Amino acid sequence: MTGEIRVVVEARTRLADDVVEFALRAVAGEELRYRIALLRRQAGRGGSARLHDDIDEGDKLTVRGPRNHFPLEPAARYLFLAGGIGVTSLLTMVRRAAAAGAEWAMHYGGRSRSTMAYLDELADVAGGRLTVVPQDESGPLDLAAALDPLAPGTVVYCCGPESMLAAAEAACAARGLPLRTERFAPKDVAPAAVDRAFTVTIASTGSEYFVPADRSIADVLPAAGVDLLTSCEEGTCGTCETTVVAGVPDHRDSVLTDEEQAAGDRFLPCVSRCLGSRLVLDL
Repeated sequence: MTGEIRVVVEARTRLADDVVEFALRAVAGEELRYRIALLRRQAGRGGSARLHDDIDEGDKLTVRGPRNHFPLEPAARYLFLAGGIGVTSLLTMVRRAAAAGAEWAMHYGGRSRSTMAYLDELADVAGGRLTVVPQDESGPLDLAAALDPLAPGTVVYCCGPESMLAAAEAACAARGLPLRTERFAPKDVAPAAVDRAFTVTIASTGSEYFVPADRSIADVLPAAGVDLLTSCEEGTCGTCETTVVAGVPDHRDSVLTDEEQAAGDRFLPCVSRCLGSRLVLDL
């Protein structure tokens, strides 16, 4: 299993109504246990710091079931590129690729060996297919060296800091390699149009809501009493993904693939807008 869980703290340190998402990994034989790797981010939105500092053994958490915006697609060959804590999203994929008998390799970069999670576990699974690149010993991960030997049809999966993801996107595009990424922070997205007002219609009720140029759909709808679950509000987690019944969305998220955005049948209302005057949403 690979995916994400949404967590709300209900014990002595409740995170108000905040929902925090974590990359989830599962080990064969432990289907009833959720495992996360949580890096304390001082500059984050507060979820990791609160959980590190305030949650103790025995505290109760409310979680929603896993969702997956970063699935392992069937392929004969894979290359996994991990940077820092991004390895968490790839670890279960490595196990699945190995179990399926697929050809695969992983290049894993980090600041130093002491800060790189799961090295022993990966070594047990990967054998000689794992290349570990501690930056304090070897410098940054060499994407060209990782990508140039790949056979046509290899699918590349990458999760790590934004600089690594941007470099991987450029390098894979230049080589014609299919790339799948997961982000923990929003990428820079140039909007297809300037922000302007539009109307959102709820398909189930016919109710209409005016969205001014300076507010998001995910701001307007909940304020009007429409149930819309959100989390990151940056277009990175996928929590608010909504089906578009009619209208043309202006995609500004970091989750949907180019193909999914081109289809125009779903979008992330926390950041995306409308290219016309009206959107009809399946809510």
